[in-house]
Amino acid sequence: MSRWGSLKRATLVLVLAMQGLVAGCASPSRMSAVPSALTVQAQASVPNARFFPDRNDPALVDEAMSSYNKERAWLAASGHTGPLPPVAFLTISGGGGDGAFGAGLLSGWTETGKRPTFKLVTGISTGALIAPFAFLGPEYDPVLLETYTTVTDQQIFKKRNMTAALFDDAMADTRPMSKLVDRYVTRALLDAIATEYAKGRLLLIGTTNLDSREPVYWNMGAIASSKNPEALTLFRKVVLASAAIPGAFPPVMFDVTVDGVRYQEMHVDGGATRQVFMYPPTLNLAAMSTTLGAERQRSVYIIRNSRLDPEWASVDRRTLSIVNRAVSSLIQTQGFGDLNRMYLTASRDHVDYNLAFIPQDFTVAKTAEFDINYMRPLFERGRELAAGGYRWSKYPPGYDPTSGAEHR
Repeated sequence: MSRWGSLKRATLVLVLAMQGLVAGCASPSRMSAVPSALTVQAQASVPNARFFPDRNDPALVDEAMSSYNKERAWLAASGHTGPLPPVAFLTISGGGGDGAFGAGLLSGWTETGKRPTFKLVTGISTGALIAPFAFLGPEYDPVLLETYTTVTDQQIFKKRNMTAALFDDAMADTRPMSKLVDRYVTRALLDAIATEYAKGRLLLIGTTNLDSREPVYWNMGAIASSKNPEALTLFRKVVLASAAIPGAFPPVMFDVTVDGVRYQEMHVDGGATRQVFMYPPTLNLAAMSTTLGAERQRSVYIIRNSRLDPEWASVDRRTLSIVNRAVSSLIQTQGFGDLNRMYLTASRDHVDYNLAFIPQDFTVAKTAEFDINYMRPLFERGRELAAGGYRWSKYPPGYDPTSGAEHR
């Protein structure tokens, strides 16, 4: 489990321990939350900006159809004839500083000359920080190198004092990360994403709507393509929300409307509901392809910015240690469940499944969440593995019939 996961657990333990000690104290205010029955009707500032994957959202099907039609038009304009070409999907998990593994893997993949132009890219938490640059391709590898080998904790968050657990919305101030996002997420970046979106490519970033306790997938290509003057701000807010560890980092508030009435939603780290995601199982890609005559070769590449082997520890017989360890187990198990769901969905839809993760023999110690003395060798390890021809796992944990085969 990464230090990022440890920060999540420690924050939860602290909040649980202090909850209820002080009642009626002042805390940050907010507008009214969207009533439960109106959740799906709530509109962000940009149309078609998001989907609700756990609600069998018809907008997801509409977007898939639109993506297909735009790709066919682009291929025809490019002179392509014959069957549809193979496509690849990329999904990038959370993991904090462990995102250096995924950043390095992508960079090493570029060196082989075999890195695909991905039809779909999704990201959660630190994966949301990587996803826009992975979507745009190798030209942005230097950004990944810089952000995952030079950025420190001080450029991500500033710790608040202990009273923040009672009187504020988080234990840390993430204005430093906001400045970092503003630096990289520019109007020029959105224009480049919009160009690819017009070709039928999709970029999705996941957050968690804490009011309704459900995942939300944001359609970043639609946001980037919008002429709404708030589009750039919305794009940046989604990236920040996806990485907003509940309790540790402040939630991101989104103003929405329902029938002209204004409400506000609270969004936090996408990892609160998904550690990594592809498209929802309710979107039956195989059936849609058959109906449209759009069968083609498809592959999904999953970068899990974490180790998958058990991490042993002697747990102290104290309340906080026990809760901390239990939450750690919950986070890791949730990640396994996400990988299993994606495997089953990929198998049903005839999508070739490929999984990468931090190898067991990477044992560099970590002294901070964004510790450059840890991230630099991790980035390099990911780069070397990919440049040498990475052996992607074809199964999630527990499914591999070779049981115990490790990436070296």
